Amino acid sequence: MTRAVIPAGSGTPLAPFSPGMQADNVVYVSGTLPFDKDNNVVFPDDAEAQTRHVLEIIKSILEAAGATMADVTFNHVFLTHWGDYAAINKVYAEYFPGEKPARYCVQVGLVKPGARVEIASIAHKRG
Repeated sequence: MTRAVIPAGSGTPLAPFSPGMQADNVVYVSGTLPFDKDNNVVFPDDAEAQTRHVLEIIKSILEAAGATMADVTFNHVFLTHWGDYAAINKVYAEYFPGEKPARYCVQVGLVKPGARVEIASIAHKRG
């Protein structure tokens, strides 16, 4: 079974993609940016607030697929400034308090000025 996962109240993506895709018990969450429903950057100078916003969106996508943050096995983390690394990790640790998912983190340019973090996730639903 493969299906798009689009939480209620989601805005229209900037490009042709679904916020998430479920294939059997695996949920793939697209790169999630700190955007509001109109694709405007939120909290442009606050990496912690942006990270929290991004992880809340990821959480809503997972929940729409019947998964939780505890089901996340891998995260792809993109940041625009290495100086934000500690702030991003501080919030990240709140959302993954137990065993941490595997991940990588790279410095990149993101699609809109002011966006400081983007995260994509893979989760394996239990049961």
